Amino acid sequence: MMNFKVLAILSLIALAACQPRTAPQLGPDGQPLPVAFRIDEREAAEIPVRVLQQVNMLRANLALPPMMLNPQLSAAALAHSRDMAAQNRAWHWGSDGSSPIERARRQGYYGTLVGENISETYENDIQTLNAWMSERDTRDVIMDPAARNLGFAWYQEPSGKVWWTLLAGS
Repeated sequence: MMNFKVLAILSLIALAACQPRTAPQLGPDGQPLPVAFRIDEREAAEIPVRVLQQVNMLRANLALPPMMLNPQLSAAALAHSRDMAAQNRAWHWGSDGSSPIERARRQGYYGTLVGENISETYENDIQTLNAWMSERDTRDVIMDPAARNLGFAWYQEPSGKVWWTLLAGS
């Protein structure tokens, strides 16, 4: 019986060694190219809920009130994510010169805009949220005690690059 187990383990090791190894693709700087997080239909449905849950869990740790997804802020976030991709730069101004407040108003949001977080990345939503939480300015938008409304959206290019936008309002 013992010989059979040893033989089975050695066979598995031998089979694993036979699998082709693919080296990561390297960019012009010699660093591995990022592996793009692909957003399919299932992920697209789960992302806003997952981000809201994570944000509210973080806020609960500081006894802050939970946020709710807001469709107007999410629509403004989506428009800005698409616009950043078209401009090929992550910044807070729209290609028409619009500010985050103006974009929120266009979508029918008339509350107070607390702030906007943006990112251009190949990472998923939780990695992006973690990056925002590691920087004071972007963390302050998410953790603002006055924030009650959350808008969250993205645009993914065919290359896999994702343009993320988070809007917080009260």
